[in-house]
Amino acid sequence: MEIEDFDFDLPEELIAQTPLQERASSRLMVLNRENRTISHHHFYDILDFLNAGDCLVLNDTKVLPARLYGVKEETGAKVEVLLLTQIENDDWEVLVKPAKKIKIGSKISFGDGQLIATCLETKEHGGRILRFEYQGIFYEVLDQLGEMPLPPYIKEQLEEKDRYQTVFAKEQGSAAAPTAGLHFTETLLEKIKQKGVGIAFITLHVGLGTFRPVSVDNIKEHEMHAEFYQMTQETAAQLNEVKKKGNRIISVGTTSTRTLETIARDTGGVFEERNGWTDIFIYPPYQFKAIDGLITNFHLPKSTLIMLVSALADRDFILEAYHQAVDERYRFFSFGDAMLII
Repeated sequence: MEIEDFDFDLPEELIAQTPLQERASSRLMVLNRENRTISHHHFYDILDFLNAGDCLVLNDTKVLPARLYGVKEETGAKVEVLLLTQIENDDWEVLVKPAKKIKIGSKISFGDGQLIATCLETKEHGGRILRFEYQGIFYEVLDQLGEMPLPPYIKEQLEEKDRYQTVFAKEQGSAAAPTAGLHFTETLLEKIKQKGVGIAFITLHVGLGTFRPVSVDNIKEHEMHAEFYQMTQETAAQLNEVKKKGNRIISVGTTSTRTLETIARDTGGVFEERNGWTDIFIYPPYQFKAIDGLITNFHLPKSTLIMLVSALADRDFILEAYHQAVDERYRFFSFGDAMLII
């Protein structure tokens, strides 16, 4: 398939710049794959589409305040750094702007020397490996100096930092939020549990893959960036029980989907406690081994994310839904509305 097969016209004004006051009041488009129907609701109506025995799988990664502004020690030039992945100890893979200023051995100072980074290695697309020096606890220093790494298409300042964080975020390490989870409130999650729907957690720390556009015409040539995931024994047992009873596993977000499909691919469809790195790239045609449904946001044209949902719901059906979303003025991307595919 070609990259142009996943293109559609998106008016810029439909890119949501700020979150809604109430998380669960966003709109919800429901796609039924069996009878190919599209219906329009609000996110709090999700209860109507979940059955007792189903299980929602949420990504409990926590977004780091991973955007840092510093100066190059030798010249005083301004430098922006986005933390992506912790390699080991105080070594991180990052994106640097402007990258050409930072070579091996360059030092960057943040917060008048509270945090110092030394460049150990250069990578393509502005990537660098930096080693950080600081006093105290790294994440506390980061909380003081860092900003939430909002995607580049969001131009507005975020007034409340926790709005780019899910209410169930726990495991530190993400460079971006698993945005399908932003629609849930603690109250809605409680109502879902009361209906007899299971809630399970996995972790995938969102990294460079989220920020990297597809730059090849033939999508098979695109390489995904590896991201760290983990599944506990408790979650594995819970999901195996759901499958055994013939109930549905509904993943919340493309990050949860990629984690579940990676594990199911590597274990022959049985879930087990695992952690590792995944660079799975899901696009049509793809036989899903783990999930039966998906909650997701509305994605960028020609992105790996729209390719993933097209693999689940059929490309023509997804593009029809996206055209309806544009006509109905749905809000797109991180702070936008949601889609449920069942």
